Amino acid sequence: MNFEQQVVVITGGASGIGKALSLAFAKHGATVVINYNHSQTSAQSLLSEIEAFGGKATIFQADVSSFEQSAALVESVIQSYGKIDCLINNSGITKDNLLMRMTEEDFDQVIDVNLKGAWNMCKHASRYMIKARKGKIINISSVSGLIGNAGQTNYSASKAGLIGLTMSLARELAKRNIQVNAIAPGFIETNMTKSLPEEVISKFMEQIPLSRLGSVEDVAGVALFLASNLSDYMTGQTLRVDGGMVMG
Repeated sequence: MNFEQQVVVITGGASGIGKALSLAFAKHGATVVINYNHSQTSAQSLLSEIEAFGGKATIFQADVSSFEQSAALVESVIQSYGKIDCLINNSGITKDNLLMRMTEEDFDQVIDVNLKGAWNMCKHASRYMIKARKGKIINISSVSGLIGNAGQTNYSASKAGLIGLTMSLARELAKRNIQVNAIAPGFIETNMTKSLPEEVISKFMEQIPLSRLGSVEDVAGVALFLASNLSDYMTGQTLRVDGGMVMG
């Protein structure tokens, strides 16, 4: 797949799955706009890594949960490149706790970043995609949004909301030749999962038919497909990248 001349905006694109997405699209020729909020050091390091292999990228600090900052990010991209070919809403946080112990603030923060942040970016970026009569939007959801997870009422609700957002936007934007799809990763090996106790990992492994954790590259590969013309007749779909953990 070749993304030469294409501009791809990735929120939360400096670490974890976001970093893998940024690297994958840059290696396939895209100009990547890497959004970050707090991880400036990681963003700068990633930018240097991409430039070292001849890739094209830029970084932009913005809190996507802010309507105004999301607008500023989109406007900066338009001013610099004149278009957005693909938007990947990857920004996400966790504030896990059982319902009885979860604070209102913890619930609100997760919804604001994970769900409202994606809505903000779609709201601003879709204006330009509509004018161009083409575009791709990919929302990074989670299997937690499909089956729920104890201790994650906020996170699961936000990720389920992303799936609903994906389907509604797909219906709204289809006539403008804009495809909107979601990816629902399962248990992916990241720095966060590496810190989990062995017994927790073993419990999850029992639920995965492929008997291994997913890699961030597994997710990035599906994103490349959804952003390419190979998926032009797909919209409103949620692709599970979970080793068979959730079926049906």
